[in-house]
Amino acid sequence: MLIFWFKVICVYFSSVGFGLFMNLPHKALNFAGFDGVLGWLIYYWIITPYPAAIGQANFWGGLVVGLSAIIFARIKRMPSILFEVTGLVPLVPGGQAYNFIKNFALGNYSAALNYLDQVILIAGGIALGFIVSELLLKFEQRIRHLMVKRAI
Repeated sequence: MLIFWFKVICVYFSSVGFGLFMNLPHKALNFAGFDGVLGWLIYYWIITPYPAAIGQANFWGGLVVGLSAIIFARIKRMPSILFEVTGLVPLVPGGQAYNFIKNFALGNYSAALNYLDQVILIAGGIALGFIVSELLLKFEQRIRHLMVKRAI
């Protein structure tokens, strides 16, 4: 259990650190860290019992990052992209991409293709999660617009 909390703290600081690196406004750093933690928690809860569900875990993690970024953007009155980019950092397939390039350069093509498959699944899952979160935002805005229109 202690290792889990250590991972959560590291995820928070990685998101905040990336926000500092990207010169994020200081009043948004805490929310950016929480956004990264929320997405990673969803990813972790899916990937722990089902290690083969890496694409699904990243989809749900990306969806949560996208939705929470929209909520945090409304709370802080800032663009949601500030929270999306920093919340995405814990989900990025950097290790798999490195192993793909390393195995490809060493001539281990079967291992390289395995890592490339993981990179594509992870990146596609994150992108699809972001797309669905934006579609949900547009759907919510459309419903709100129709409700206001009917009230007039």
